Amino acid sequence: MGSRLTGQALCYGTAVNAAWLCLAGLTTFALGYVYYSRHLVGRVFALRDDEPVPSRQLEDGVDYVPTPRAVLFGHHYSSIAGAAPIIGPAIAVVWGWAPALVWVVLGSVFMGAVHDMSTLVISMRHGGKSIGQISADVIGPRARPLFLLVIFLLILLVIAVFAKAIATLFVAKPGTVIPINFEILVAVLIGWLCYKRKAKLLWPSIAALVALYAMVWVGVQVPLSLEPLVGAENQKTTWIVLLLLYSFVASTLPVWTLLQPRDYINSHQLLVGLTLLIAGIFVARPEMKAPAFAVPPEDAPSLLPFLFVTIACGAISGFHGLVSSGTTSKQIERAGDCRMIGYGGMLGEGVLALVATLAVSAGLADWAGHYHSFASAAKGGVAAFVEGAGSFLVALGLPRGPAEVVVAVLVISFAATSLDTGVRIQRFIIQELAAIYDIRALGNRFVAGLVAVVPPLVLVLAQQEGALWPLFGANNQLLAGLSLVVVTVWLYRTGRPWHYVGIPMLLVLGVSIVATALNLATYFEKQNYLLLGVGGFVFALEVWVVLEGLAAFRKGRDPRPEPAE
Repeated sequence: MGSRLTGQALCYGTAVNAAWLCLAGLTTFALGYVYYSRHLVGRVFALRDDEPVPSRQLEDGVDYVPTPRAVLFGHHYSSIAGAAPIIGPAIAVVWGWAPALVWVVLGSVFMGAVHDMSTLVISMRHGGKSIGQISADVIGPRARPLFLLVIFLLILLVIAVFAKAIATLFVAKPGTVIPINFEILVAVLIGWLCYKRKAKLLWPSIAALVALYAMVWVGVQVPLSLEPLVGAENQKTTWIVLLLLYSFVASTLPVWTLLQPRDYINSHQLLVGLTLLIAGIFVARPEMKAPAFAVPPEDAPSLLPFLFVTIACGAISGFHGLVSSGTTSKQIERAGDCRMIGYGGMLGEGVLALVATLAVSAGLADWAGHYHSFASAAKGGVAAFVEGAGSFLVALGLPRGPAEVVVAVLVISFAATSLDTGVRIQRFIIQELAAIYDIRALGNRFVAGLVAVVPPLVLVLAQQEGALWPLFGANNQLLAGLSLVVVTVWLYRTGRPWHYVGIPMLLVLGVSIVATALNLATYFEKQNYLLLGVGGFVFALEVWVVLEGLAAFRKGRDPRPEPAE
């Protein structure tokens, strides 16, 4: 099979320079932000800086906190830019780099960024409610519990997958342990200084970033492993338990304590890291080792529709809507900030996915050897990115070992941020479900936070998380489609242009429904009844929500005023 792929690479690959592809992608992102996002802000959403925002109306010092745009951008960007925009492209280039790059760039500009900004705006104009809660106001009361159950199951998968990815890197790159934990401690200190002592956040966070890179050097010199304490076979499981315990604590703390300062530090780290990686691409100017269009291995699914669900967060992602309406909308200081944070944040993630695609297409020494099978591509996605991106830093003069640790720290930092945010959002969802069904104990944020982390832990211990990535990808895109259903109905019923959101809704729903149906058929054929049951249940709920949205759309315009306008 390896020789087969090498032959295809020689046959269909051309001498394309990665630097030119990077420049084309960055230019498209810039044009999309300057022109298309401005059109959406004025023509579709009519955002005004003087309109009321929930962070001021409902300020509580815990979840509703007016936050400067730069700080909130850091939180939002860090929360959505986890491991998924790296893993997805690192798998999808098994079909060739051209389909992956086209989907990343055009999907981000015309679908993902529209989705993220629209869910942020609709949540801000509904008192900071989650997209699940808003579905009851816009579509009907039956939609709310259905939507919340879909979200609960998706975030369960997100938490399990991200915890496993971080634990895997801790074991593979023990030099990352010291800098990652150092960052947490420093973030708590900065949060205290800024919130209690009213210090400015910018310079402490920059100092923390410099110290973090110094700790990378310490980590390389003093790698920490749990193997002497728990044994080699138990390392990964122990890290997962510790990560979920940490996430439980982080999800119950006020956002200023850890979430905001760490995300702000991480936003600087991502900007610095991406700048260095892009500079490395232009310095090295590597040729694309992957073919533009590859004949995939025999165990790979078809390009259509699976390309569009394999690359999820790097083009459009339902999880982003949960961040937009779960935490970010509660911290928006001015309505006009939605453009930079919602639309611009997604384009920032598109840049990460662009770099990830180039890293595994041009930076790997043995591309054909890594992509000899789909199983190999799926299992080693993060490792392939670390190796490929590390080669870009080597071009800037950094030794190979430290270069790969820097990249691994970057990946872990953002996967951990998404993990923290995911657990916090899951806590909100559990508390909302508790209110619907009058379960008072689950209304407590500590109890809800504990419930948020236990099912993912059970899932990981049952060793089902590896098989859940295809299910996660398809359902993640379906959730994006459902969120766009809510926004489309809201725009239509309030007399606004809805086609800018409605067309992406139809496209993403179409490909994700087909992919989910094919996944379920595969689970049935392989007698994997656990995934068949979970996937079938989620699929049924999602179809129900779509039908409810269609019924609401047919009702016509709504003469009632919007809640926050």
